[in-house]
Order: sequence, then structure tokens, then C-alpha cells
Amino acid sequence: MSRRLENRVAMVTGGSSGIGKATALQFAREGAKVVIAARRAPESIQVVDEIKSGGGEAIFVQTDVSIWSDVEGLVQETVDLYGRLDCAFNNAGLSGRLTEDWLGLSEDDWDQTADVNLKGVWMCMRHQIPKMLETGGGTIVNNSSLLGERGSKSAPYSATKHGVIGLTRSAAVTFGDQNIRVNAVLPGIIMTHIMEARLQENPELTDKARGVIPMGKVGTSESVAEAVVWLCGDESSYITGQTLTIDGGVMAQMVPRTG
Repeated sequence: MSRRLENRVAMVTGGSSGIGKATALQFAREGAKVVIAARRAPESIQVVDEIKSGGGEAIFVQTDVSIWSDVEGLVQETVDLYGRLDCAFNNAGLSGRLTEDWLGLSEDDWDQTADVNLKGVWMCMRHQIPKMLETGGGTIVNNSSLLGERGSKSAPYSATKHGVIGLTRSAAVTFGDQNIRVNAVLPGIIMTHIMEARLQENPELTDKARGVIPMGKVGTSESVAEAVVWLCGDESSYITGQTLTIDGGVMAQMVPRTG
């Protein structure tokens, strides 16, 4: 039985841990050659080794998505090695949870989050799309957030994740007739290492989180990864410019549950 992404080349930014790592592993399981881009080398190399130990093919390119030359080099190295780029998951991002004080927010706080979460996604697409066009098209999935459609106390995080949706739709309508599909995933409360650490520090948050989720459980990185890979595959061939919320039903509620 052939795998869904056999012989395709897939790029994952922020692929060293969490949702990015889970997606890189899922791409590999579906037969793709995987390019992992992240700032943290040791963790990224471990993901590459895990993919290779499972019989897959992967490389790591150290990348800061807020730097133009890093992103340009990442995409060019991918094409130089593999000859093409078919799929991209632009996942790298900062939480911004340390900058919830609106009136105490500094210009540096804003710029740091915006440079990665919004400009970084734009720069990735700016370099990915031309290479995809050279080989007949491709698919891109951008990682927004549940807070891309809702407000939060972190102005930089909420604003940039809203912006990712706007970028996604703009690219989708611009390049749709050139066989480029662009969609976004909007994860809700997902059990990443960061979330796990927060829940360990504040155990009461576990029950609070479950209380607002109709499915009664926190999501996994793998659940997001499966959605990303599906959006990159042929099964979603007529879907572009869309946002796929992965939140256990939180957004479906008129009023959030209290438990």
C-alpha cells in the first residue's frame, strides 16, 4: 500500500518539539522526505535521528524564521538537495504569554513576537511559493491558533495569529490558479511540553481546561499533525484558504462551559 506523500518533500519550521516534531514524524510516516527547520540544534537532530531510525529520510537546517537570509537559505538548501519542495508547515512561533500586560508592553516585546509569528510566516511563504511554482505547485499549512479568531490578553500573540489567517487567505486567492493551496490550522489547548509544564506548575488548570472543552480532554500534538498532513495530501485537493480548528469543540459553543 502506497503512502500518501511518497517521494514528496515536506518542510516543517519549529520542528524540534511539540506540534512541529509530531508533524515531521507524521510526514515521514507518510513517505515524505522531511526538512526540519528550527533554532535548537540538539533537539532537531534527535527528531532527524528518530525519522531515520524508522526508515525515513530527513535533514536539519538551523533556521531563525525572523531572519530573511536564514529563510532564504533554508528553502534554497532544500531545493538544492532534493530538487523540489512540495509541502510546508509553517509552525514556528512564540507564545507571547509573558507579555499580557497591555500597558507594560514594550516595543521589543511586540517586535519579538511579530517578527517570528507573522513576518516569519510571510517570509517562509515568500520563499517557498516561487520554488513550488517551478515544479508545478504545492501545499502550505500555516499554524495560527484558536486565538487567531478570539481575543486574548496577549496583544502580540492574538494580533499575530489573526494576521496568519489573513496571510493564509491572501496567498490562497493569489496563487490558487497556479496549483498552490494554502490553509491554516487553529489548535486549541494542546498538550505540548510547554503546556505540560504549565499544568504541572498549576494542577488546577487541568480541570479548568477540561471544563471548557466539550470533548472533556486536552488535545495532542499528534491530532494537529494528522490534520496538517491531511491538508497537504490529495484528499484535500479542493480545499484552500480555509481555517481548520482543532480544539475539541471549544469554538462550537455559544458560551464556554465552566465544568
